Amino acid sequence: MSQEQWAVILGASSGTGAAIAHQVARQPGLHVFGMHRGRYPEQAAEVERQVLATGRRMVMIRADAGTPEGAAQGAETLLATAGPRSIKLFVHSLASGSVGRFVSNEDDRLHPRQLARTFEAMAHSFVYWAQALVDRELLAPSARLLGLTNPLTESLLHNCGAITAAKAALEIYVRHLALELGPLGHRVNLLKFGTVMTPAIRHVYAPDVLARLEEAHRQMNPAGRMCTLEEVARFVSTLVGDETEWFNGATIDFTGGMTLRLLDLLLNERR
Repeated sequence: MSQEQWAVILGASSGTGAAIAHQVARQPGLHVFGMHRGRYPEQAAEVERQVLATGRRMVMIRADAGTPEGAAQGAETLLATAGPRSIKLFVHSLASGSVGRFVSNEDDRLHPRQLARTFEAMAHSFVYWAQALVDRELLAPSARLLGLTNPLTESLLHNCGAITAAKAALEIYVRHLALELGPLGHRVNLLKFGTVMTPAIRHVYAPDVLARLEEAHRQMNPAGRMCTLEEVARFVSTLVGDETEWFNGATIDFTGGMTLRLLDLLLNERR
């Protein structure tokens, strides 16, 4: 009998990670292992319920996946739960970054601790996990490792410099790991998608700001709307298949052309 295969989703309790966990559970033969920091316990329980309802197994643990210790803890739990050569998909969906300016004299100046934490959680931890999975021989044949990014590296947002820099570092890590893991048969890629409405965004912004955000994306995106969590999750699930095996070291653009109209919006009347 063939060995069971698993998807590992970091940040699985809410938002993009939760949507991906639910979607990949619908794939033939993929069980789900999730990690979260405990900020959304009710949502984490709901994700677990949804995955179990598909007939797949689900293991959800509460820990900080964005540290070397968290990566080691998660990998050890995976080894005991799933066994060697069982991880078919690994998705790094951690959003533990700090916003603020670099040289502002105001209260929003970024502290060195915030910079270090942002880089560790949103960039370095991808390497920590790759090391932990490889060291314990957890990766299944032709495993897929996926990082998530956004268009901020192209069109800057004034208070997101640390997050943007961490995402740029993540892209370089992905390319180097693709070089190192490619000869072993594995594939490492980065998925870039636009703004999606998540619990984190709804928590940060007031309803009137959210309305302006949606209107801005209606004007900005050629499709006239924001991307959805379900669209991102469905696309991630396709990356497990043999059809996408030749993707390696790629930054896959799934933005729907989100930044294409920015100059047009500035120079011409809104349509």
